[in-house]
Amino acid sequence: MSDKMVKCKTCGAEIAKSAKTCPKCGAKQKKSKVLGIVLVVLGLIIFFAAIGSSGSDDEPKKVGNTGTTQNTKKDTTKKDDTKKEPEKTTFGVGEQVSLNDIVVTMNGVTESSGSDFNKPSEGNTFILCEFTIENNSDKELNISSLLCFNGYIDDFSTSFSLSAQMESDKGQLDGAVAPGKKMNGIIAYEAASDWKEIEIHFTPDVWSGKDIKFVASK
Repeated sequence: MSDKMVKCKTCGAEIAKSAKTCPKCGAKQKKSKVLGIVLVVLGLIIFFAAIGSSGSDDEPKKVGNTGTTQNTKKDTTKKDDTKKEPEKTTFGVGEQVSLNDIVVTMNGVTESSGSDFNKPSEGNTFILCEFTIENNSDKELNISSLLCFNGYIDDFSTSFSLSAQMESDKGQLDGAVAPGKKMNGIIAYEAASDWKEIEIHFTPDVWSGKDIKFVASK
């Protein structure tokens, strides 16, 4: 049998592979759906891979400084301008960091002992971390305090605290930011009063997996 010929699934006669109906019995020849399914699956894989890798060549970069510093030491040693410094992977208070056209600044970290009717557990304190997020992309940016922020206190994972959030007059970091606009707010935690360092990972796009790491010491 020629490669261009197939058997009719109804009468068994040899017919052209491209034939839609059998010329002998008139039965319609159904095409295999396997190829179509494979193509659809491959298309979906490529689509999600493209989403996941969007901006994958981009890394967090310091683009400015607000002039606010916290527990940082000034380097007075003379630097060789011809020697390229390694790119930073963590950033501090006051540093403006860009990732995929999103500029993020940790403005400050403060503590609170609470108020009359809202206090941390005994031996604990509230930690209020203020951020400004600027959307310089051409798409709307959706921010979630639960999905976009991951906190670590002295290397231990910690969760967002609503009680701590209530001690700030600023809003939560939740909502949509239109292109060219900004959002300012607080992400708050509760920790032992003798905490030493807080590290916050901010992920502008949860699909990309890229994040900006901010570190502040007490």
